[in-house]
Amino acid sequence: MNTPAPPEPDHDSGPFWVALDEERIVLQRCAGCDRLRFPPIGRCPWCREPRSTWTPVDGRGRVYSWTVVHHAFEPAFADDVPYVVATVDLDDGPRIALRCAGVPDFGTRVSPAFVRHDGWTELRVVPDA
Repeated sequence: MNTPAPPEPDHDSGPFWVALDEERIVLQRCAGCDRLRFPPIGRCPWCREPRSTWTPVDGRGRVYSWTVVHHAFEPAFADDVPYVVATVDLDDGPRIALRCAGVPDFGTRVSPAFVRHDGWTELRVVPDA
């Protein structure tokens, strides 16, 4: 089995990846309009403010939509297909896309799960029991 390549953190995303390694989730909060945003970027997409702070979130939310992946676009995940990628509306605000355990339904409540790979940690979600 191949090992997934680690992400290449940059100035904007570095704190996000460091927090995942500590099994925490942090998102950028705009200093101008106070909105949380994902993915990490250099300016707020709503008000263009460059300043932000890193804010802890719990990663819980509801499934907005999902798709079943039958062809792994990264060879290291070839043994995992088929797998689900869900779009999740976090309780804290932003919508994110990430892998989900099982096949959810619209509105399924999910919680974060941290999956360790060689040199990095991946954020996924699992349906609540």
